Amino acid sequence: MPREFHYGGQAVIEGVMIRGRTRAILAVRRPDHAIETRGLQIPTWASGKVRAVPFVRGVLVFAETLVVGMRALTLSASLSTDDGKDEAPISPLAMAITMTLAIGFAIVLFFLVPLFVSKGLESAGIGEFAANVVEGALRLAAFVGYIFLIARIKDVQRVLAYHGAEHMTVAAHEAGAPLDLENVRRFPRAHPRCGTAFLMTVMVVSIVVFLFVPREPLPLVIASRVLLVPVIAAISYEIIRYAGRHPQNPWVRALTGPNLLLQSLTTREPDDDQVEVAICAMKAAIALDGVAPTAQQAQQETAPIAGSGSS
Repeated sequence: MPREFHYGGQAVIEGVMIRGRTRAILAVRRPDHAIETRGLQIPTWASGKVRAVPFVRGVLVFAETLVVGMRALTLSASLSTDDGKDEAPISPLAMAITMTLAIGFAIVLFFLVPLFVSKGLESAGIGEFAANVVEGALRLAAFVGYIFLIARIKDVQRVLAYHGAEHMTVAAHEAGAPLDLENVRRFPRAHPRCGTAFLMTVMVVSIVVFLFVPREPLPLVIASRVLLVPVIAAISYEIIRYAGRHPQNPWVRALTGPNLLLQSLTTREPDDDQVEVAICAMKAAIALDGVAPTAQQAQQETAPIAGSGSS
């Protein structure tokens, strides 16, 4: 019997991507109002037995999310336009350059800038512990501030609504509820396994990890802020994974409260059309995996499982 699998996804331009067991499914609302679904290949290096290894799997999942997510964004941008043509696949070199720049920007903004500010304060006389606390506080402030500013962009807000629809649909499936508009709308936009929650956890875990790293010499400190990012990501993934499996645990609820609260910035209330797109993506992913619906879903669900077409 296959082990329990937790579906997850990502909001894209006018659509939702759901990651299944073997492939990802992208569902996009076309300009003619039809929903088109496409399958996306999962990199072979992101699958297999190594994906079950604690801490290693966190780094793999993070890398896979970047690769598959970029492909989904590129394709959704094309499918959602009037010409309706598929955009040429992004080359491995272009993808590598784009991801390197994106990761580099994030490391500079959220790790190096707070470090240099705290080093300046340390030179002014504050102790190492206080400098670490200031660095961590600045990192959190930069992260929340960045999300707040990005979320105010009008075009981004539509993607955030799809983000909310994706969360609601995933939660409905995990609860065994029928995947239809009425039932999916009963579930909240916040989800403990959200990518935002993961990034927020990275920021908090980094504060603890860097407490054990000496603040001199400066080249060593700078290198630690870069080289320890995969380690921090791996620890953060295990925390998020545990939280997703034990959502009713009082300690888990206390620790994940800020993560769920932050999702009020990274999600918006979706309209019915957006929820239908998310449902379509989820149904397609489930159908591709050959997973039987729960008794409740089988009894109440009458909509077709997946495929392109209007809804």
